[in-house]
Amino acid sequence: MDGPVPPERNIVNKAVALFRRETGFDGGVRVAVEKRIPFGAGLGGGSSDAAAALLGMDELSGMKVPFDRLEVLAAELGSDVPFFLYGGTALVYGRGEVVRPINGIGGYSVVLAAPGFSSDTAKAYRLLDEARENGTLGSGRQIGPAALEEAACGDPSGWPFYNDFLSVLRLEEPSYDTLIKDLQDSGACFVGLSGSGSVCFGVFSDPEQASAAEVSLKALWPFVASAVPLARTGKAVLE
Repeated sequence: MDGPVPPERNIVNKAVALFRRETGFDGGVRVAVEKRIPFGAGLGGGSSDAAAALLGMDELSGMKVPFDRLEVLAAELGSDVPFFLYGGTALVYGRGEVVRPINGIGGYSVVLAAPGFSSDTAKAYRLLDEARENGTLGSGRQIGPAALEEAACGDPSGWPFYNDFLSVLRLEEPSYDTLIKDLQDSGACFVGLSGSGSVCFGVFSDPEQASAAEVSLKALWPFVASAVPLARTGKAVLE
């Protein structure tokens, strides 16, 4: 597995090793990873790989590990990994280890675009902590779980969701503001930052408008892709 992360530090290798340690499974396994999600994009590429590795090892080994035990293993690998055991739309609590699936949003097209650089997750968290400590981070309206679920099923143009990371990262890199504006100008009814960056996304209710936006944005930004929703599941496939 070539790439920016050495094999011994690759989270897929860690997932396989953790599964072996916890279950005693010693059968031979060969894993090939075809990366389609950019490194440092905030799309959970590594975390989803780890979750897939755990699920795959359980299936291939025939060990039939209880799902709640797989959740514990996933949390040991990383805060975002438990979510990817479920996929779809969910409310996530704690540091990411508590996942409550909710009704899938579905029916929308999503266009992803990156500004041409990866985001350093550790730096993003440091900037966020500093902003909170010195009071420069605006406090968003607190939304309870029930209201969040209700809002998620409503029209994206009225979504109250926000990402604190965008508030601090756009001060470090003006490209975020330009990218957000380009997505808005392309007709997205909701625009945001994915995770701790660097990918931004636009949600479109019209798939043809999303396709046109993807074409136009590819002329402006180095990475642009569309995520095709699987109706009413909240899951999507990256094209």
